[in-house]
Amino acid sequence: MSNPIGPLRWYAVLAVLFFGILPAVLVALLVAGGNTPWQVGLLLVGGVPLVLCAIILVVRGFRAAEPELAEALLKRGMAFVAGADVLMLGGNALIRMATGA
Repeated sequence: MSNPIGPLRWYAVLAVLFFGILPAVLVALLVAGGNTPWQVGLLLVGGVPLVLCAIILVVRGFRAAEPELAEALLKRGMAFVAGADVLMLGGNALIRMATGA
């Protein structure tokens, strides 16, 4: 019998990589290069801890033995990634629109 949580585990890992770590690094590079308003750097203060929490939850969900617990942890981790994305990328867009940069 196949594991029904298997695909969810891999989708959670991909979500953390492509929608959590990659945007955080790109926004940090924009701020470090001076190509964006300085206020965008403040978004990293909230976004990076959300991504770190998501990584921890996905790793715990990946290692969980019980399918219900694994599902709950993986879904919570992906929710943290979504929150970090909205904060960092949405906030970046709003700040750029407000400042005209």
